[in-house]
This record gives sequence, structure tokens and C-alpha cells, in this order.
Amino acid sequence: MKRRDFLFSSLPAAAILPEVINGYTVQAFNQQSPLVQALMRGQTVTDHVLVIVQLSGGNDGLNMVIPVADYSKYYNARTNIAIPENRVLSIAGVTGTGIHPSMTGLQTLFTQGKAKLIQAVGYPQPNFSHFRATDIWMSASNSNQEVYSGWAGRYLNYEFPDFPAGYPNSTMTDPLAIQIGSTTTLTTQGPSVNMGMSITNPTNFYNLVNGTTDPVPNTPAGKELKFIRQVNQQTQKYSTVIKNAANAVTQQVTYPGGNSLADQLKIVARLIAGGLQTRVYMVSFGGFDTHSVQVGASDTTTGNHATLLQKVSDAIKAFQDDLAFHNVEDRVVGMTYSEFGRRIKSNSSSGTDHGSAAPMFLFGSNIEAGMLGVNPAIPVSATVNDNVPMQYDFRSVYSTLLEKWFCLEKTVVESLFPPNINNQLQSLPLIKAGACSGVTPPPPSSGDVMITNSPNPFTGSTSIKFTTSGGHTFIQIIDTLGRVIKILTDRDYTAGTYTLDFNSDGLPTGIYYARLQNGVTQQVRAMLKVR
Repeated sequence: MKRRDFLFSSLPAAAILPEVINGYTVQAFNQQSPLVQALMRGQTVTDHVLVIVQLSGGNDGLNMVIPVADYSKYYNARTNIAIPENRVLSIAGVTGTGIHPSMTGLQTLFTQGKAKLIQAVGYPQPNFSHFRATDIWMSASNSNQEVYSGWAGRYLNYEFPDFPAGYPNSTMTDPLAIQIGSTTTLTTQGPSVNMGMSITNPTNFYNLVNGTTDPVPNTPAGKELKFIRQVNQQTQKYSTVIKNAANAVTQQVTYPGGNSLADQLKIVARLIAGGLQTRVYMVSFGGFDTHSVQVGASDTTTGNHATLLQKVSDAIKAFQDDLAFHNVEDRVVGMTYSEFGRRIKSNSSSGTDHGSAAPMFLFGSNIEAGMLGVNPAIPVSATVNDNVPMQYDFRSVYSTLLEKWFCLEKTVVESLFPPNINNQLQSLPLIKAGACSGVTPPPPSSGDVMITNSPNPFTGSTSIKFTTSGGHTFIQIIDTLGRVIKILTDRDYTAGTYTLDFNSDGLPTGIYYARLQNGVTQQVRAMLKVR
């Protein structure tokens, strides 16, 4: 076989297209992403778009969202990296909680009613490996499951079950999903094929728009590279529609320079404003694995983490301004996530180690602005093993977006997640009423105390008293590592107040959390076992 024939026959179905937009290489996802397939199908009539912002490395949520009301406990746990209380930025409509002083752009979005903070998002039995935790977030699996499709890919597979056969077509001419800034990931992987395409290099995006290609060296390898690029261009179904959408936009707002996340979001805004029907976009921004030198030596509001947070905040603010400039912001909701948070207590290297739950942000003009949840419970004397206890399961955020933003029936949404967590999915107040016809977000929780225990502290056992409004009620006992020690109850109740005993025999002394979930509400109760 000739070398050229070998290269041609061995090219993957999702071959990289270097001549894409703004220098980002475009790679077809092999139509394998379930979420992308579902989002682009014609069964559900919607022009809504979801933009997923991945903060890779495990973001330190406690220095991103500062518990001002519990500042003394926060400061005692991380004296060498704590943000000064008088420097914390306030959040419009929220008391006792603020954000990092570098995040002025996000603060403005809160003031404009275009941002939402969700406190302490995680999942039971958290995994602290970057790779495994990322897979869990992308697949929406349980931590003890191996799932080989993504949550967005399964959604798109539902909407477009025959993809890629017959696509593009007259009703769906555009990619189902697009990822920018990385190779294709599990998020958009469907049951059999990937549902999207990947733009891995901003330069290549602009090469496509401008009709240029990067030069190749005058060597045998360079000639083969040129040939591969030609084949990629010929086999890339969507390059023309992407180019046309990009060329339809001739003006954008100013984005911050030296900011790779801003570069990616600028492309996303251009494609949305240019008329692509693509429903899911993914962008990524790394560097959040801050084990050491997280803050500046003389000023904890500066340093590596501060720079990262400022770039995230500035990029999202410019993106939202760009959408408003092109009159398309009502179509778009954005979401940030990281594969895990960091420990409550800082380490001796002025950094933080892998933890469990962390805050998420949503942004867009259709977001129910403000804060969901309460400040995380912080022990008076935190140890290196203490984690932020989970308040919200991340799958409930996903399922709410599918139901309230992409307008799927709840039964369909439940079918897209592992069956053993369906009764634990909550419909959260994230999206404004009316985004989907006939769909109204649930009311926020009243703030009443719904779960207590006595005695507290306790030695061997304690009685847990809880109030339910009726329906399915779920109580987990969680340790400081985020592991579920016991499921105290998991069944339907009539409305009322009940008491259950928790026997801690065999468990070491320390802090435990009782997490109550009832319908759209939940509370976490800190409990202390002593000798």
C-alpha cells in the first residue's frame, strides 16, 4: 500500500479539520455524543442554547465564593490564603455571601439579574482523581458506575435518534453540538456515536473563515500533513455552514486580550449570532489544580487563582455583553463546573488539596438570579480531611436544564439518567418562568429548619427529626470526605414531621452531615460524634 493510500484509509471518521474558525481546529465528534444528538433533534421545538464552561483542575470554591456570615470559621481554616473580609465583592440580593474581588464582571451580571450561584454542588461518594471525576461529571453517572456516554449526548440522541444518517438535512443543517478549545469529550458522546464536532484551535477557526491554511514545512512530512488537511476539509460536512454563520457577523464587542476562555467564547457568540441552530457548546479553561502558591505572598487577593477567576469572570461578562449586542441573549444559558472542589483547610504550601462539593454558576438573561443554597458548614477547627458537604446533586442541575430550558417532559429527562438516581433528581429554581410554555420553576425554599438532631454532640446514636411536605423524601448520612455512610430513608411520605434514629456504632468520632432532600428543597445538618 502506498503511503498516501495508507494515510487516506487510516484517517478517523472524526478527522481534525485544521482550517476552521479563528485558529481553532474543528474535529467531528463522530456523531457519538448523546446529549448533542438529543439537543439537535426536531422532536422538541426550541431555539435554546446551552454553553458549558469547564474549569479544569478542581476549582477552590471557598475562595471563589466566600462565606462572609461565617467568616471567622472560614479564616481559621485557611489563614494563609483567606480573602480579607473587606475585599469580598457583594452579590446583589444576597446577604452573608460574596465572591472573589477579581470577579467584578460576574458581580455586574448579578446586579443585572443575569447570574445565579448554586452552593455546594457535588455527588455521593466523590472521587478525587481528575480523570475519573471528570468522567463522572460528563457522563452523569454514579461514582461506582462506568458509563460510556455523556449526559448531553444521550439528550441529543433522544432528539436525533438516527444521527448521523441523513444529516445534515433541510431541517437541521448545522452541527448538533460544538466544543471549542479541546478534543472531543465524553459529554457529547451518544450511545453509539458522538453527536458533535470539536474546534480545538482558535487560529484554525479564523483560517476557515478567511479561506486560509497554516503553512506546512517543505518536507515529506509537510506534504503528507497538507494532504491530510485536504481530506479533512473534503470530509467535514459542516465546514460550510460554520463558515457562513461566522461570516454573517462582522462586528463584536471587545473581549479581554490574553484570555483563552474569552477567545473561545467569542467564537461561540459569533456562531450563535450568525444563526447556527447548534444547541450545545462546550469550552474549557484549565489551571485550577492549585496545590501550592494559590495566592500572592503579600496579598491573598492576587496570585494564580485570582488571575484564573478574573479571566473566567471577564470572559463570561464580555460573552454576555456580546449576546446582548446581537439581540440573542434570550436564547442562551451558560453554566460553569469543575470536576471537584478543594478541601476546607488550606495546606502548608499556600494551596488547597482535592475536595468534594463546590459552587456552580449559571448565567444568562433567562436565569433566576441570586443564590440557591446556603453557605457551606465549616467546622470550628477544620482538619485536612474536612470537605464541603454536598447540598445539591449536579445531576439535578443537568436535569433541570433539560426540563426547564430544553423543554423536555420530566419522564423523558429521567430516562436519560441512571435509573437508580431518578427519584433523587430535583427540579431546581434555575430558569425564569415562561422559558418553556407551561413550565414554571418551583418556588425557592422557605428557609425554615427542616432537619435537626438530638443530642448533638452525640456518642453512640442520635435522633434525627425532619419535616417533609409529602412525597419522596431522602436522607443521607455523609462524612467529611463526602462519602455516603448510610441512607437513612428513601421513600414516599405524607406531609408531616418524623423522627428516625441514627446509630453510629463502628464510626470514628468527628463531624457527620445529615442531608435531607424533599422535592425541590434540601437541607444539610452538621452533627458531631464525640467519645
